[in-house]
Amino acid sequence: MHYLRGMSAWKNIRRKIRYRFIYVMVRVMIVLSNLMPRKWWLAVCGTLGGLAYNFAKRSRKIVFNNLKMAYAHQDEAFRKSLARKTFVMLGRNAGDVLRAFPITDYARYRKFRIIKGEHFLEEAFKKGRGVLFLTAHLGAFEFVATEMAFRGYKPLIIGTAMKDERLTKLLWQQRSKLGATAIERGKETVRLIKTLKSGGTVAILIDQDTKVKSVFVDFFGHACATPVGAALLALRTGAAVVPVFVHMGNDGMQYITCYPEVEVEQTGNEEEDIRINTQKFTSIIEQEIRKYPEQWVWMHERWKTQPEQAWS
Repeated sequence: MHYLRGMSAWKNIRRKIRYRFIYVMVRVMIVLSNLMPRKWWLAVCGTLGGLAYNFAKRSRKIVFNNLKMAYAHQDEAFRKSLARKTFVMLGRNAGDVLRAFPITDYARYRKFRIIKGEHFLEEAFKKGRGVLFLTAHLGAFEFVATEMAFRGYKPLIIGTAMKDERLTKLLWQQRSKLGATAIERGKETVRLIKTLKSGGTVAILIDQDTKVKSVFVDFFGHACATPVGAALLALRTGAAVVPVFVHMGNDGMQYITCYPEVEVEQTGNEEEDIRINTQKFTSIIEQEIRKYPEQWVWMHERWKTQPEQAWS
């Protein structure tokens, strides 16, 4: 028993040391990122991502397993190539987000981003019934919050707290400094509903398997546990649902693409409506991922929860 307690204590110490190291490195990288041209910085971060592919065995295994499910019709060479590109692009996109931490000037932000379909945002917002920005962990997805904040929409950003409080605080401060507000997933539901009903905006990601109320829908041809938050909020508030995604182009620019408002289906059976609309939203996300598969977070265990499992 003493041995087990000792092992647990040592494990906690190692975890604290690891998170402390990560926090310090993030701080250092934010500083370094602005000491060189953006093109050079992205090249450095892409190289670091490529190195991570070789050393992050657990993450690499998860990526391989997920790609084998999603791209079973492709050969192993294709999947290995895509896996490596995923790590490289994760490095480049993460590096761009870190480099943008000090930015508070819209003119500086616009130098590296191109937006398409912004009129869909404006049209939905003008209706005055609230807007749900549906997005995903694709590319430098943090720029969805940045874009909406700069545009004055003051979105509530639903996200999951990190395992280290300092990293969570750093990220949430970044989101809030321009006018967005971070909301921890699964909390402050009443606030979210009130915000939407009063014509406000909420950004939400539903492309990960998290410990929240979920339903199984099809994702890349497999049953996948998917959070119902977006569908539930849309159904209960009447808010417009506008898909917004980010990807880095071959030219190194960050492209933000906004799509037309999604029609939310209502049959009168809330349980069925939640499933139908969650499937609809998930299909939209899958379609975007298929366009830029190397920029999605394949290292997340997306199919971890199996259909026989239930949520409390």
